[in-house]
Amino acid sequence: MIYNFNLGIGWASSGVEYAQSYRAKIFRNIGVPAKFVFTDMFPRDNLADMTRNIGFKDDEIIWLYTFFTDYTPEPVTFTIDDLKATIQKENFYYQRDGLIGKIVFGSDNDFYRIYFNNENDELVHRVEMVSEGCLIRKDYFTSGRVFSEYYAPLDGKAHLYHRRFFNRDGSVAYEEIIDDDVVMYKFPDKMICSKEELVGYMTAKLQLTKNDIVIIDRSTGQGQAIMENAGSAKVGIVIHADHFSEGATDEDNILWNNYYEYAFSMHKRVSFYITATEAQRKLLLSQFEKYMNVKPKVVTIPVGSLKELSVPKEPRKKHAFITASRLATEKHVDWIVAAVAEAHETIPDISLDIYGKGGAQEDLTKLIKRLDAGDYIRLMGQHDLTNVYTKYDAYISASTSEGFGLTLMEAVGSGLPLIGFDVRYGNQTFITNGKNGYRIPYAIGMERGRRQKKLVDAIKKLFLEDDLESFREYSYEKAKAYLTSEVEAKWKLLVSKK
Repeated sequence: MIYNFNLGIGWASSGVEYAQSYRAKIFRNIGVPAKFVFTDMFPRDNLADMTRNIGFKDDEIIWLYTFFTDYTPEPVTFTIDDLKATIQKENFYYQRDGLIGKIVFGSDNDFYRIYFNNENDELVHRVEMVSEGCLIRKDYFTSGRVFSEYYAPLDGKAHLYHRRFFNRDGSVAYEEIIDDDVVMYKFPDKMICSKEELVGYMTAKLQLTKNDIVIIDRSTGQGQAIMENAGSAKVGIVIHADHFSEGATDEDNILWNNYYEYAFSMHKRVSFYITATEAQRKLLLSQFEKYMNVKPKVVTIPVGSLKELSVPKEPRKKHAFITASRLATEKHVDWIVAAVAEAHETIPDISLDIYGKGGAQEDLTKLIKRLDAGDYIRLMGQHDLTNVYTKYDAYISASTSEGFGLTLMEAVGSGLPLIGFDVRYGNQTFITNGKNGYRIPYAIGMERGRRQKKLVDAIKKLFLEDDLESFREYSYEKAKAYLTSEVEAKWKLLVSKK
């Protein structure tokens, strides 16, 4: 069995979660059993809904907090009628407005606030219980009550101090005692004094053997506990980002990315490291040898793959850009918006569609409005882009840090020319300057006007001067190395070696 450890997941997941989803499909295809372990707490959303959303199967998921119960991640099936059947009081009334319902007992100070799974059904995700105007408890459901949170008023706010996790028969499996950032876990036969120790306890309970593999995708707050309890299992570390700080590195010393520092220091315990690009593999190996005088096993396996090359069934929209990412400030989508708006003065039929969700969405909406660009720059939301890329003429990115770039891979797999900054590692892997697009020189702190001019110049050159068909052919040729059959072969070679 291969156990893949992560922290969290969301509706607008990062590249790490999508990389794991791709990996899950690869393992299914090559017949390797695998589990994906999530160790964050998910009180506001159902984990199974979020993992299903990006392609995981329910039986592939392990959640730290239900691991010690007989619940497993599953969709919500607990209904409002199931909830009403638990109420022993006779006098109450029920009302609902969209996603939120309310059961009121006697007065408005005593009620249940009910959060439904969605607006179209009667499935209850969680219930907040309020007594005399104070929140006292929250219950969370899938097919039954999975866990409860207990609150007390403190400094005018509801203060979480306790959780109980249940088995399907209603018995308590274990409890979590909470004092701000300090937690303890009470089991029938032992006390555990930290979240990290809980992760270690779970890892030990897996009873791993030499036939098992542990792959750690995120090690913050858990890497040491996993490694110490992995037994004789092989341990692999996936490098999802730049692994060192260039500005703090010189001929004698290197500053590793703190996400990977412990994993690098434990190279004797780590069976292999995985980078997504060959450029990063070579750099990491040279740095291990130079600064640590060691030569660990480092392999290159793309974090995604292409089932096939995508060819358009109808003509592409002329001068149409697509970009896709989390709408986060570090993705610099606002730089793209500003550049396309300026290029619009020269290329009046240019357009940009922005796919994704995130915290920067409101600011982007305001920027598009301020530039009066709403007719040709659109926020498209979150979509399955499998059959979308081929509608466009080119792809553009302004990210200044891309360990791989799943959307870059998908773009070349759809024959798109690309524009991006000349930064490690994704852009340098997928964009060959002057052959299938442009890598724009970039330095931290680059003056805004200079940066925008370079983006605008690249846009104009691509759309007004270049042979886009030859660029497309080059992208298709580059994409062949990322076909699923190629990536499957790499994984099979890695996990089948004893």
